[in-house]
Amino acid sequence: MERCLRVLELYSGIGGMHHALRESGIDAEVVAAVDVNTIANEVYKHNFPTTPLWPKTIEGITLQELNRLDFDMILMSPPCQPFTRIGLQGDVADPRAKSFLYVLDILPRLQRLPKYILLENVKGFEDSSARNVFLQTLEKCGFQYQEFLLSPTCLAIPNSRLRYFLIAKLLPEPFSFQTSNQILTEFPNPEGMCLQEHSVPMNLDKDWPFVPAEETKMTSKPSRQYSEQGPFLFKLETPEDAERKKTQNNDISIQMLQVFLEDGAEDLSQYFLPPKSLLRYALLLDIVKPTSRRSTCFTKGYGHYVEGTGSVLQSAEDVEMESVFKLLETLSEEEKLKRLSTLQLRYFTPREIAKLHGFPQEFSFPDKTTVKQRYRLLGNSLNVHIVAKLITVLLI
Repeated sequence: MERCLRVLELYSGIGGMHHALRESGIDAEVVAAVDVNTIANEVYKHNFPTTPLWPKTIEGITLQELNRLDFDMILMSPPCQPFTRIGLQGDVADPRAKSFLYVLDILPRLQRLPKYILLENVKGFEDSSARNVFLQTLEKCGFQYQEFLLSPTCLAIPNSRLRYFLIAKLLPEPFSFQTSNQILTEFPNPEGMCLQEHSVPMNLDKDWPFVPAEETKMTSKPSRQYSEQGPFLFKLETPEDAERKKTQNNDISIQMLQVFLEDGAEDLSQYFLPPKSLLRYALLLDIVKPTSRRSTCFTKGYGHYVEGTGSVLQSAEDVEMESVFKLLETLSEEEKLKRLSTLQLRYFTPREIAKLHGFPQEFSFPDKTTVKQRYRLLGNSLNVHIVAKLITVLLI
């Protein structure tokens, strides 16, 4: 009888990897979860009170400590800031990449190599020097691997969150599918075909945040195809943006957002956009309805910053957006606010974002965790369903 899989969870955050492990249904035990973020650790401990949690830096773990854990699998989501497309892209020179390089340095020196590795990071990691060092280390240690760029949309979830994933298996144990040196954009199955009919449309998965208004002066007018019968152009969007949103909302393979919304158990008044934000950012908001089949990537600044941090929900579904935004700029501030208020725009709640990220119903935050902290932690988290499916692909 095979032993229970012993899992080491590095950069454990609020436990997205642990929830994915549970969802995968494999017989596994997290023998240690490691993270230096105090608030994230409080949330992790709240949800997994019996799991050994090491509140320390990765570099603070010795080779002897790792050997004593005798783990079979590493799940990790290293800091993304060195690789994010809107950051400085310091890559391996960024101090926040130090801990990941330490993992790569110590991996070949382990007394017993793990059989499996899964890594998640932002899109952009695939073009980094850190990724090249990672692949070289895996090859040196005798791992076979497969890279992916996946978004929750490939699992019918109405949220664009394109992320890099890598799964690795120690040779000679083979994968159940034919690996490729290309980065896959869909899930494989043993026959090498896609597990889902809906793949990630790379040109449509727009989780890139909006650019500030002063940097998005439209240099071209809407094309003729956008007449009165075409998509209504408002805010600072291009005809291509409007067409992309229309295409996403017409994709019936994706669930509607209403599946993930609160059922009224929470007072939602605190999530409505304040008048100042409505007036200042109306032209930059990505507005969706409960019946929409799309939403943009929620970042750690959601709820604190309005611009480019995630979609906002139009609660008044019967109000026509075109009637609100038509000639809006010609109105006084008082009239603008009156018209914008009819949309009843609000932020998604932390619970709703957690649902879109695939966290189970039993997941919760400690009461003392503020709303701002919850948004920040969720913005740094991952999609549980995608990781669960990748764990299954890795182990079958």
